[in-house]
Amino acid sequence: MKRLYVALLFVILLATAAFAKVNINTANVDELANLSGIGKVKAEAIVAYRTANGKFKTTEDLTKVKGIGDKTVEKIKGELTVDK
Repeated sequence: MKRLYVALLFVILLATAAFAKVNINTANVDELANLSGIGKVKAEAIVAYRTANGKFKTTEDLTKVKGIGDKTVEKIKGELTVDK
């Protein structure tokens, strides 16, 4: 019975981690690079843009970063947040 509870807890933790959104205003290069369609180069560009221009107001503001278009943002917007 104890194994069942441990397994259930493990599944819940994995599910929670899988649905966690990435805050584009606080995420580091590694966190951003794990997003679909965003590699290390684009992740570095996001951080550089954020540093130079301040926080993103919306997830769609990612299109202001060179190399990131509407299709990429549309594909990953469910994984993103700009919340504090």
